[in-house]
Amino acid sequence: MADGAAAAGCVYLVGAGPGDPGLLTVRGLELLQRADLILYDQLIPTRILDLARPEAERICVRDLPGQHPDKYPHIHATLIKAAQAGKVVVRLKGGDPLIFGRGGEEAAALRSANVPYEIVPGVTAALAAAAYLDIPLTHRHYSSAVALITGHELPNKPGHRLDWEALARFPGTLAIYMGIARLPILIAELLKHGKDPQTPSAIVERASTGAMRSVFAPLVELESARRQAGLEAPGLILIGTVVAHRPEHSWFERLPLFGQRILVTRPRPQAEPMLRQLESLGAVPYLLPTLEIRELSDFTAVDQAIDELESGRWNWLVWTSANGVHSLIGRILARGKDLRILGGVRIAAVGPKTAAAVQSYHLKPDLVPQQAIAEGLLQELMPLVTGQRVLLARGNRGRDLLPTRLSAIAEVAQVICYEQADAIDGNSPAIVALRRGEIGFVTLSSSNTARAFLALFDDVLRGRVERGEIELVAISPETARVIQDLGYPVTAVAEPYTTEGMIQSIIRRVRARQGGAWPRSQVPAGVEPEIQNDQAGEQAE
Repeated sequence: MADGAAAAGCVYLVGAGPGDPGLLTVRGLELLQRADLILYDQLIPTRILDLARPEAERICVRDLPGQHPDKYPHIHATLIKAAQAGKVVVRLKGGDPLIFGRGGEEAAALRSANVPYEIVPGVTAALAAAAYLDIPLTHRHYSSAVALITGHELPNKPGHRLDWEALARFPGTLAIYMGIARLPILIAELLKHGKDPQTPSAIVERASTGAMRSVFAPLVELESARRQAGLEAPGLILIGTVVAHRPEHSWFERLPLFGQRILVTRPRPQAEPMLRQLESLGAVPYLLPTLEIRELSDFTAVDQAIDELESGRWNWLVWTSANGVHSLIGRILARGKDLRILGGVRIAAVGPKTAAAVQSYHLKPDLVPQQAIAEGLLQELMPLVTGQRVLLARGNRGRDLLPTRLSAIAEVAQVICYEQADAIDGNSPAIVALRRGEIGFVTLSSSNTARAFLALFDDVLRGRVERGEIELVAISPETARVIQDLGYPVTAVAEPYTTEGMIQSIIRRVRARQGGAWPRSQVPAGVEPEIQNDQAGEQAE
């Protein structure tokens, strides 16, 4: 609205972009995080939906009554009813709401009902497809115009229909949305009206994501090339001289993990930075949280530890995870205290992620070991704590190494600050993808994660691991030992023992396996896309 804040009783028509969550606009993200209701297109990636508030209601248009075009009155009614009930409503649409997205029709319905609304632009597929393939849609030497064209007009459309004779003469680049199913007809129309059969052309599938595939051919051969490559809808068609001026491999295809499908098993709140890093390297990440981080139901022991910290009872406070940091400090603040109660205690953090969590509260750890595992922490901590009092703040599932070894030289106590519980859904899309052979790497970020994850494996998945179709990557030697004790091979161990170390170990594996060749997307033909490109088009224009 005028003041820039999300207003109750308002609908926001938000463009989600072409698939890469990083291409969502800042305004779109802001509104997602304030929405009470999100009504989203079927192919919007879950990665974008996960950016919304957990308590926000989510409705997929697929689940509304009716078939095309009968579904659209139900979409309009849902938006109007929710807004009139005072809710902040986000209508999340692939690409841009006003480019082949029926945004104009939805805005008209909202105006008729006197419902306030705002339209938030998104990156449309033509821009993303060209950018991620290094194709300049305009170029001062070759193309001074771009035409965005629907490949699937409404049969009973009032007014002027597409003028294919004019499009064949168009002095620029043609970007055709929703045209794969009618590609032979579209090509025939252009050729009939004089388009050069040798005009450079391309089809791009799932643009801006690691699952992107493309094919290039002269216009007259494009349909044959598409069939041979196995590309299907949704896809965007680019036709024009500029297509010939692309590099052999685009900047995106040169990314070290382009096309690699990688499973992340960290708890959802901690997974986002790793997922985003994988996407920025060209991978297709899947998320399967194996453990859930839960707040304690009883804070008696934590409150006692806080009181003892305030009284100066402990010389050292040792954190073994970022979750422990956030849980303990969160409780300190919830009790109306502040971080001055930690002024007399020295702080140790097991690794850089835990240290970063400590520093996010403007505290500086006194010790962060070079090896981010319990053994590394123990080696550097033991010379410092002889005869002192050490408090370990940790979760309910943890190794006994630290308390056992430290107890021989110091007074040691543990306080459980949070709980871990198994959270794997055996029917999740990630497990289905594993069974179908679509995921090549699985990252296991702790011993507990490895145990919970591998407990799901049957003979099919075990066989894929043993044949090297699924490679297990461990965050540390201890996690690798647990995996091996369970009877599974470990492909790589992170160095350093961090999520970044796991990613680097995968990059090394990919480079070794490919012998220096550029990675290519390995999307099996016929696999339903999980990533939205706005050229998918749920309707004809």
